Amino acid sequence: MKRLGKMFQLIGQAALSFSDDHGFKLSASLSYYTIFALGPLLIIIISLAGIFFGKEAVQGEIYHEINGIVGNDAAVQIQDIIKNIQHTHATVTGAIIGGIVLILGATGVFTEMQGSINFIWSVKANPKKSWLKYIINRLISFSLVLVLSFLLLVSLIINALLSVLSDRLIKLFPDYTVSLFNFINTAIILVVITGLFTVIFKILPDAIISWTDALIGSALTALLFLLGKVIIGFYLGRSNLGITYGTAASIIIILTWVYYSSMILYFGAEFTKVYALNAGEGIRPKQTAVFIIKQEAKEIPQSRIQL
Repeated sequence: MKRLGKMFQLIGQAALSFSDDHGFKLSASLSYYTIFALGPLLIIIISLAGIFFGKEAVQGEIYHEINGIVGNDAAVQIQDIIKNIQHTHATVTGAIIGGIVLILGATGVFTEMQGSINFIWSVKANPKKSWLKYIINRLISFSLVLVLSFLLLVSLIINALLSVLSDRLIKLFPDYTVSLFNFINTAIILVVITGLFTVIFKILPDAIISWTDALIGSALTALLFLLGKVIIGFYLGRSNLGITYGTAASIIIILTWVYYSSMILYFGAEFTKVYALNAGEGIRPKQTAVFIIKQEAKEIPQSRIQL
């Protein structure tokens, strides 16, 4: 009971820090980047995971997941974006140029994410090593794209295994099959999302944090993410966005979901920081980074230059 009270206290501190660090503004910025990077990011993930399961199977799985969150119209819109990007890369030259643009676009969202989590954790990359840091950031961002592809691949494999076992499970548990499948599916999604957030908090920022602290923060973030999936799905299913925004409703729905997801990510980063500093092993900058001080002042020191 005492630990539960301590946990709620840390969550309250994280909420205050989220407000002080302008979490809503950071979330809006990430949403803007994500909208433009969504197509390239999905193209790369589909291409990599499609090596093992086929592009059509992977694309169908992604469509199914997006459809379950934001509805059919928004999912179809994302599918159209993917198809349009693929058609523009028909020639060899177009494929080369398009590949570079895809990588830069897909990794750009993680670069933006890195800068925001750095700010939340009060660290900053050393400006003296800017070019080296830029290259490292892009490599790290691309590695996270690979992680996303791997997690999608694992999810597809598990779903395939469950499909194979479904007939036997129906015979063994005829009265509980639907509930059992829902529980297993939710548990798998929770583990996958927790793993993704753990990798993001551990690898992406210019800070050193223990795996345990990153895992605890990621577990809470994943729970909030799944809860938000239900809430926003309920809201979007009963809202009149189609009447209000007309043909732009699909984009508004996607943007709404991305914005909420961004808020959950940054709140999770705040909680991870608060937990690490108060109950964990702390946070310290990497060798290529420094701490920053976020301080308020009534006056800004000025030095007058004689012209």
